[in-house]
Amino acid sequence: MFKNPVFCAIDTPEIETARTLAALAGPHVGGMKIGMEFFYAHGRAGYEAVAAAGKPVFLDLKLHDIPNTVASAVRALGPLAPAILNVHASGGRAMMRAATEAAKNIGTGMKLIGVSVLTSLDGTDLEELGVKGSVCDHVRRLGALARDCGLDGMVCSAHEIEILRAECGPEFLLVVPGIRPAGAAAQDQKRVMSPAQALECGADILVIGRPITKAADPAKAAMMIAREIEAVRR
Repeated sequence: MFKNPVFCAIDTPEIETARTLAALAGPHVGGMKIGMEFFYAHGRAGYEAVAAAGKPVFLDLKLHDIPNTVASAVRALGPLAPAILNVHASGGRAMMRAATEAAKNIGTGMKLIGVSVLTSLDGTDLEELGVKGSVCDHVRRLGALARDCGLDGMVCSAHEIEILRAECGPEFLLVVPGIRPAGAAAQDQKRVMSPAQALECGADILVIGRPITKAADPAKAAMMIAREIEAVRR
C-alpha cells in the first residue's frame, strides 16, 4: 500500500513545531501519524498543517465508546480524508461494525484499523486488568474479531506480527508502533523491535516518533532509517 513503510509520529502540542517536523521528515518517510495530544490541541487546523507536507496521514485517535458515538465520530472525521483511522478493538463487535459501516459510507478509501494491546502494556499489566492468557493470545482474539467486523487491519507490537498474519491473512494491514532504530532507547515502550526486524516479520507500516522528532537533526534521522530499510529490502 505504501512504498515507504515509515510513518513519522508527530506528537507535540505545538502547531508550528509539527509543521516544521513534517516538512523536515516528509522527504524521507511514507506518511505522518497525528495523535491525541496534537489533534485535541489544534483540530482541523493542526491536521491540515501536517498534511501540507503532502504525505498520507494516520489519524491515531483510538476511538472507543458506544457504537453510535464512534460511528458519528468516524463520519465527523471523514472530511479530513485521513489515509488511516483507528478504533479500540476492545470496544467490541457492535462498535467495530458501526465504525466500519460509517467508514465505508464516507467513500474516501480510508483504512479503518483496530488497536489491539498498547505497546506500553505487557502480560503483567493485562493480568492486573483481569485479562486471562498471554498478550499474544489476547492480540490474536482481538485481531480475529476486528477482521470479522470488516476492519482493514490492526495496530500491534512487532512481537505479534506473525501471529496476526497467520490469523488474519496477507491482506490485513499491520501497523506497528514501538519501533526503535539501532541505538535508540525503548523509553516508555515495553514491546519494541528495530525497523529491519519488524519488516522481516511482515509489518506493513512502521510508526516511528521520538527517534526522528527528538533527534538533533530530524531530517537526517529519518533519512538514516530510510537507508536502513532500503538495505533490508534489497
